[in-house]
Amino acid sequence: QVQLVESGGGLVRTGGSLRLSCVASRSGFSLVTMGWYRQAPGKQRELVATIGSDDSTNYAASAKGRFTISRDNAKNTVYLQMNNLKPEDTAVYYCRFASMYWGQGTQVTVSS
Repeated sequence: QVQLVESGGGLVRTGGSLRLSCVASRSGFSLVTMGWYRQAPGKQRELVATIGSDDSTNYAASAKGRFTISRDNAKNTVYLQMNNLKPEDTAVYYCRFASMYWGQGTQVTVSS
């Protein structure tokens, strides 16, 4: 079992920035792909970005150029730097460990 604890969400105005963090509770973090997903009210959960064990990254089209995923294996932590936020980025953001485990989510609200 893996516990994932997300933080960094909040309320921000259009054009603002937030940095999300997700700390994993177990070893082996450096060997797995980590991801950020989001779910807006009334919508399905969708991929935002992933980062592989080799630091390769993948972004949803909506995140490219504005969001950056990174990891610190020494801290078992994955980050999502979000810049130029838009109201349509409003959602609960979830961390995912190796396509198996989910965090509890952190709310991001972008006001217009």
